[in-house]
Amino acid sequence: MVAASPNPIRNEKMLAVDLPVIDLSAPRSEVSKLIVKACEDYGFFKVTNHGVGQETISRMEEESLAFFSKTASEKHRAGPANPFGYGCKNIGFNGDMGEVEYLLFNTNKASIAQRSKTISEEPAKFSSAVSDYIEAVKELACELLELIAEGLWVPDTSVFSRLIRDVESDSVFRLNHYPHHHHHLKATSSSPTSYNSNRVGFGEHTDPQILTLLRSNDVGGLQISPQDGLWVPVPSDPAAFWINVGDVLQAMTNGRFVSVRHRALTNSFKSRMSMAYFGGPPLNACLRALPEVVTPEHPLLFKPFTWAEFKKTTHSLRLGDTRLNLFRISSSHEERVSSMN
Repeated sequence: MVAASPNPIRNEKMLAVDLPVIDLSAPRSEVSKLIVKACEDYGFFKVTNHGVGQETISRMEEESLAFFSKTASEKHRAGPANPFGYGCKNIGFNGDMGEVEYLLFNTNKASIAQRSKTISEEPAKFSSAVSDYIEAVKELACELLELIAEGLWVPDTSVFSRLIRDVESDSVFRLNHYPHHHHHLKATSSSPTSYNSNRVGFGEHTDPQILTLLRSNDVGGLQISPQDGLWVPVPSDPAAFWINVGDVLQAMTNGRFVSVRHRALTNSFKSRMSMAYFGGPPLNACLRALPEVVTPEHPLLFKPFTWAEFKKTTHSLRLGDTRLNLFRISSSHEERVSSMN
């Protein structure tokens, strides 16, 4: 377990990798194959030509920046996050800390409208920007999940997306703001104004939901960890979305996809703001591996669970804990299941 800490571990290795970039305007069969491969290799990829309108993105960014530019006392009127609303420094329920302030929303329009009254002097304008953005990225998330189902040769191509489309979907939307830190500026022989971006804004973790759609302003800081102790910096691209597999999708693909561990570091020069849509299932949804991905060569890895059960587990653990391990089937159980097939 790695909790959010002021500095990354000293023996970590950084590696520059060309992460998958998928053009959604390419032929559908090609796109679905590329997405599946990216989910298997990294649990992470970038999409371009995604169809989310620039006006929708710009409105959301404008409203977000206006809120985070307020004084601390003004922002705290929208909190404390319990779990929705404004939060600062505290992450989750168990003492994790980071150099981040955020707004967290339930994706229900009525809830957003009510919450906006404590966030903006023009709550209708703010609420409209948030709701329109969520609707646009939800449609993109569903399209990606249907492409994934096609790439896995699952007959029911809505098997993942209908969990998000459900009116009881427990999806959430989060705006993260990472203030810059002037006192980390330092000169080096190669660059007199280089910076030491080694403060953890949001600590190492996986996302518990199905799929995350993330975009940020033109400031780096996001990193993924494809293996222990190895970190890959993710280049910023405000025109694209970065997609990462969540714990639920790893379980439903029987471990074929990986729920990628990631974190965000702060930047000494500029503040970073990101918008994350977490596509989640209804609380009562029973989540299990699809039959198409369970074979004698790849026996069942995880016990079925409801999202409510998994969410409760998430809230009981620290940020960096591996939640899925608590639902992993023992080897003896695997042998019994295999012998029955």
